[in-house]
Amino acid sequence: MRPRLTPAVAEVRRAVREALADASENDLVLVAVSGGPDSMALAAGFAFEGPKLGLRIAAVIVDHQLQTASGEVAASTAEKLNALGFEVVYVKRVEVAGSNEAAAREARYHSLDDLANELDARYVLLGHTLNDQAETVLLGLARGAGARSLSGMAHENGRYLRPLLGVSRATTLEASVHLDPWHDPHNKSEKFTRVRVRETVLPVLEEELGPGVAEALARTAEQLREDADYLEEVALAEYHSMVSLGPTSLTLPVAELAELQKAIRFRVIKHALEVLQCQPKRVHVLAVNELIDDWHGQKELTLPGVRVVRKSEQLELKTTKTLKPGAC
Repeated sequence: MRPRLTPAVAEVRRAVREALADASENDLVLVAVSGGPDSMALAAGFAFEGPKLGLRIAAVIVDHQLQTASGEVAASTAEKLNALGFEVVYVKRVEVAGSNEAAAREARYHSLDDLANELDARYVLLGHTLNDQAETVLLGLARGAGARSLSGMAHENGRYLRPLLGVSRATTLEASVHLDPWHDPHNKSEKFTRVRVRETVLPVLEEELGPGVAEALARTAEQLREDADYLEEVALAEYHSMVSLGPTSLTLPVAELAELQKAIRFRVIKHALEVLQCQPKRVHVLAVNELIDDWHGQKELTLPGVRVVRKSEQLELKTTKTLKPGAC
């Protein structure tokens, strides 16, 4: 069932080969497959390259059970994967708490994490493409996101690898044409914001600005990721140099915070809130910063799950929860 060698197939295989450059012989690597063109092209490329690298290969299909025919799609996809050379295919059925994209994504990654931990898999391959990256950047821009969100998805995030982030959706469509991929009707439903970006916004931008918009957005993500990684590394070092931790609180010195450039200071504040299990938005970070830049004896600040008070030259952040082991 392996597709004949075409430029599209060769590009996918090259991307897979390069992504797995650090894998060791006999490592177990999983590929997550929905049955759609992107993941089927990835699976075919991996089925070809994985054994050549001496890897143990397996596939996993997550059935979200959100569509009537999802079980049939999963079973059909498993058969196609067997034909590609995957002797081991896992089908994981999950319960999604809600019907939105975020709930499905959370359930999917939880299932993938559990299986990867159980099998001690070195990597899990995901089929996100250059177009997915462009859509992510556009969505972030529309929501007023910062550099971290605008940097999109990482090629490598822990055990997760995205070999196709530099490969266009047109290429994966061509590479999977002989694999009879499943075309998810949700990918055409305009009730989903991402679909409207894909079907309406990006085509308009291409028409008005010329071709190459998706590639430009993906390059923007890559450059912003480089900047965000560096700034967060600096901010984390500053945080560790000044923080004092208690069982349910932490303190930071106001004078040292005030000396930091805002790009670093805001990241230090954000990390401190995250350590206390708060999920801070920019408005929360700016509110804490007012206790540094505009201090005039304010009362304590109440944020989701966290109280912040300035005591003389110290900022104290307190939570009602006991800090997780290893929290810093």
